[in-house]
This record gives sequence, C-alpha cells and structure tokens, in this order.
Amino acid sequence: MEQTLSIIKPDAVERNLSVEIKNMFLNNGFKIINEKKIQISKAEAEQFYIVHQTKPFYDELCKYLSSGPIVVMILEKENAILANRELMGSTNPHEAREGTIRKKYGISIDKNSVHGSDSKDNAKTEINFFFKN
Repeated sequence: MEQTLSIIKPDAVERNLSVEIKNMFLNNGFKIINEKKIQISKAEAEQFYIVHQTKPFYDELCKYLSSGPIVVMILEKENAILANRELMGSTNPHEAREGTIRKKYGISIDKNSVHGSDSKDNAKTEINFFFKN
C-alpha cells in the first residue's frame, strides 16, 4: 500500500466541501489514515511549497494556502499517488475531466480546492511536514 498527502485547500473548506471531497476519496477506494483541520502561517506555507520558490506564482500560492483553514490527510491505496492525482484532475479546473475533484469543485487555477503529492519522495516529505511523529 502506498501513502500520499492530500490537502483540502481554503476555498473548499470555506465552502464547506470537506465531507463531499473526503467521500470522493473513500468512494474511490482510498483509506484516510489520518486527518486534521489546521491553519498554517505564511512562513509555514513558504516552507511547505519550497520546491516552487523560484516560480513566479510562489508568493501568491503561499498567501493563499495560509489564508484560511485547510484539511490535511494521509491517504492510502495501491498506487495512491497516481490515483490521487487522477482523481484530483488538472490544475486548471476548466481543463479537468468530468468526475474529478477540481472539475466539480475548483474555482480557478489558484483556487482549485485540493493539493496532492506528485511523487513518492514528495509524499514522504509532505506527510512528515504535517504529521511529524
């Protein structure tokens, strides 16, 4: 079994979509191993998104992730990372395929409702970031 990190972002939490999004994960065979609702500081968001530090959208991304409560979850399933990325859909909700979380709930490229790890290394790093032992 593989684990990945998923974040329900501030736009989705604000619109009370956490239960619906969690149900999409559960209905697609994921187990939610651990979860918590938190709010992080901009400094914490900057640390979390450090891999994007050189990109022009970095500052806005960090401001956004720290703009309100988020729900962080450890998801588990066979090939969880790829399965989660497929279920999330394209970063741009307008380009995401039908049936994906971002197509259903995303507002824009920035406010696309969910984050998911993109590799095994990042999944481990991201899980440890939020769920330190």
